[in-house]
Amino acid sequence: MERRPATILCISMFALLVTVFLLVGCAKKSAGPSPVERGKYLAMAGGCGDCHSPKTFTAAGPVPDTTKLLSGYPSGAKLPEIPKDMFGPAQWGAITTNDMTGWVGPWGVSFSYNLTSHPATGIGNWDEDLFIQALRTGKFMGTSRDMLPPMPWQEIGKMTDDDLKAIFAYLKSLPPIDNSIPAPLPPSQP
Repeated sequence: MERRPATILCISMFALLVTVFLLVGCAKKSAGPSPVERGKYLAMAGGCGDCHSPKTFTAAGPVPDTTKLLSGYPSGAKLPEIPKDMFGPAQWGAITTNDMTGWVGPWGVSFSYNLTSHPATGIGNWDEDLFIQALRTGKFMGTSRDMLPPMPWQEIGKMTDDDLKAIFAYLKSLPPIDNSIPAPLPPSQP
């Protein structure tokens, strides 16, 4: 049985097209999540909401207030009285407010920042470079005051530029929440 060159050419072209379509289809599937999806994954896995999302208490324990995700310490919230002589080498190292957005320790009082896209009270006016600089230097807005505990900027700052850009893309995708955060209080004021 003799094959014609045209038949062999057709079969070869068909096989080539099938291979190209399979490769293109696989490439699209392996492209991975969008930067916003990747950033959401990293922010959730990294526990950003543990400190930056106010909590409500339920029978199962504290849960994030879904109307205030990543909006930081609630403006207008009253800071509870801080017990005297609580901190020291053989004592407590830190305590937190009931919504877990305000922290007290030997450094003073720190308030979790608003990470939503609000331009005045969140990161809405920040750009990627400023965000990365802040997390690499541990300085608010990259040049200002120190980021205080419990913010783990030392570890977050070791993430790749692509990971930090993805987190930034996710945070910028959040709805803006107008929530002004108080300035930190030094150890002498609590």
